[in-house]
Amino acid sequence: MRSRRCAARSLLLVRLLPDSPLTSLDAYLAAGGGRGLERALAMAPPAVVDEVDRSGLRGRGGAGFPTGRKWRANLELAAQFPRARVFVVANGAEGEPGTYKDRSLLANNPFAFVEGLLIARHALGPAATYVGIKAKFTGPLAVLTAALGDAAEAGWPGAREVTVVPGPDEYLFGEETGLLEVIEGNLALPRVLGPYQEGLFATDTAPNPTVVNNIETIANLPAILADGADAYRAVGTAASPGSMLFTVIGDVTSPGVYELPLGTPLRTLLVDIAGASDIKAVYSGASNAVITPDMLDDALDFERLRAEGTAIGSGGFIVYDSTRPILRVLTTLSGFLARESCGQCNACKLGTATITELLERLCRGQGDERTVETIWRRATTVTDGNRCYLPVGEQLMVGSTLTAFGAEIHAGLDGPVADSDVPIPLIDDLDPATGQVTLAL
Repeated sequence: MRSRRCAARSLLLVRLLPDSPLTSLDAYLAAGGGRGLERALAMAPPAVVDEVDRSGLRGRGGAGFPTGRKWRANLELAAQFPRARVFVVANGAEGEPGTYKDRSLLANNPFAFVEGLLIARHALGPAATYVGIKAKFTGPLAVLTAALGDAAEAGWPGAREVTVVPGPDEYLFGEETGLLEVIEGNLALPRVLGPYQEGLFATDTAPNPTVVNNIETIANLPAILADGADAYRAVGTAASPGSMLFTVIGDVTSPGVYELPLGTPLRTLLVDIAGASDIKAVYSGASNAVITPDMLDDALDFERLRAEGTAIGSGGFIVYDSTRPILRVLTTLSGFLARESCGQCNACKLGTATITELLERLCRGQGDERTVETIWRRATTVTDGNRCYLPVGEQLMVGSTLTAFGAEIHAGLDGPVADSDVPIPLIDDLDPATGQVTLAL
């Protein structure tokens, strides 16, 4: 991707992000593309589902749920309702702070995603297929539209039946049920039931289970079908096979998007490749527990980080060095979630807003021990009756930071926190040549 990562070339993997962008169909085919779709079309749909299940591919959008298991569960549920139809949705909303992987993938290898989406169409036989992507992502949106058009002209089955849905610049557009609402023409307000229970255009007699997969997840399918599940499993770990795209921004010398085998130590990504030399705190988006320096030798796989009480999330890591007051960092991230709460759940809307206000009070030097205790109490109740993961993220992020940095927070209660520029780490653009990161205002 970038010349500045050449020093760490031996650590990197090329599966999804080629050295040179493959933005034409001819270039993609010359590089070996198209073989996965060809093989999938020669197989019965259930056999394709079996191959994906055997590969161990896990969702790259945050939860890490096994893809083949998700596909099979949706098909089995649809079979229980004579009028039910299955739908397929690709989630490209990418609104999590610190991540830029899907936009990078579309810019550099759009036909891998298109091919993967058509493999999913063949395997699942959906009534319709959609791609949800923010309207503000004009560059990736144009590339995607062109790639679908080229695939259709080349006769790739199903390419003409894919509908691209540009959506709002809202965090909850990326929440899978909020995404379904936007596709149906509504606001991005999360539902109580998941997509497999209440899918697109659902009715009482037809729940229409809907498979929602992240763009990066789908882009893995061509390699799985072309070379087989065993070849795919040759990279990564037994429980977390394959490679993953990781975004690193913040207090590092080489911010960027990097592809690494799952199971690679976190230190390799943050220190050896991204060039972090002074790490105080790391957040994988705004919805997971803080990562501290003592965790740098942990493996980047779903189980290991979950055992530590945190998660890979969508692969976006924000690094803060020792010059950053942790209270300002925490206030910024909490304020982002408070702003993006949809307001359907009072515990979330009022709780995230209150926590942010209390944190701001501490930053001004106007809080005390009771203020900290109140933040703790609100963090425990913010998830009451929650519809989506946003308040869970608030609870994890706030609680873990108060625990890990309790001494610093309590030591700073005597006065205001030093000024420090800590913007919301929501990426508008990441230049692959220079590593220049432009944050959304």
